[in-house]
Amino acid sequence: MPTLAERLGYGPEERLLILNCDDLGFCHAANEAVYEALRRGIATSASLMVPCPWAAEAAARYDGDDVGVHLTLTSEWELYRWAPLTASASLVDEQGRFPRTSEAVWAQASIEDVRRELQAQIDQALAWGIDVSHIDAHMGTVQVRPEYFEVYLDLAAANRLPMRLSGAETEGALGFSFRDRAANQGVTFPDHFIYVPGVGSREVLRQLLPRLRPGVTEAYLHPALDTPELRAAAPDWERRVDDHRLLVEDEELRRWLEDQGVRCIGFRELRAHMRAS
Repeated sequence: MPTLAERLGYGPEERLLILNCDDLGFCHAANEAVYEALRRGIATSASLMVPCPWAAEAAARYDGDDVGVHLTLTSEWELYRWAPLTASASLVDEQGRFPRTSEAVWAQASIEDVRRELQAQIDQALAWGIDVSHIDAHMGTVQVRPEYFEVYLDLAAANRLPMRLSGAETEGALGFSFRDRAANQGVTFPDHFIYVPGVGSREVLRQLLPRLRPGVTEAYLHPALDTPELRAAAPDWERRVDDHRLLVEDEELRRWLEDQGVRCIGFRELRAHMRAS
């Protein structure tokens, strides 16, 4: 059976890399940095957090970029918070905002409320004029538990969108064969995934990119500009600023990708293949 790379029109041994920017819409500093990384740097895709306060501004600046939806059910910061579009009671904490952790979501959220909210986020992105390229999940909330994964998979299939999945090596730890389930539904997803614990991708990429395997790999970063807004909102602001530098200013990484013959692609290529199939 042809590999995903072959189905996309590349050779079976080619190494294809999606460099995705998470948290577009999180704040103004993120919007500035993500679009700069897409338009001037080496990023090839981004994911919009639709419920966040700066998502509408991110959508207003959209210019045909490869942007998907970062499906959001958590609001993790202490003082800077966001709430569901659907105002569903099972999706909010005592402050009327999304819970801070995935565990809190799993303890209280109605599956049907989750389904309705996440479809509303996709619908809002489309209504803003974004040509949604894929879906992925903020903090992995709907990726790692079977009942929530079914919603995630249903949304990918119903909206004919490729999805982020963790690597096959994580299926044993999670306890279910999510990659087979997605393939059986005709949903396209990258072959490999570079996981970064928390925020700040430089060291992980430095270690793992030299071992990049043939096929399609997704790596993700969280770029943002160094501003008073970012410093006030995000305790991990320094690592977000470094992710922006890595994507926009780091000539060493750009040259390494070129020298190694690594081809950077976006999720749109996966979406085109999925819809053609």
